[in-house]
Amino acid sequence: MQKGMLNSLKLDAESDLAKGMLSLKLLTQHPAGIGDHSTGDFWNNAREALDKVADARDRLETLEWIKKTLAEAD
Repeated sequence: MQKGMLNSLKLDAESDLAKGMLSLKLLTQHPAGIGDHSTGDFWNNAREALDKVADARDRLETLEWIKKTLAEAD
């Protein structure tokens, strides 16, 4: 059960990382896709994507630490 839970959490973080990176790619390489949105919307979307990437990377790093800590406890 422990392995399944940790794997599920890892997949969730990896998914969020991919979503954030795709959003940043679209915002930086295809800004015309933003359309009628204001500059404020653009920056808010960029900030949200950055937060998603940073949070996902932090979660992945934390999960690795948890796996290591649990392995040492066995």
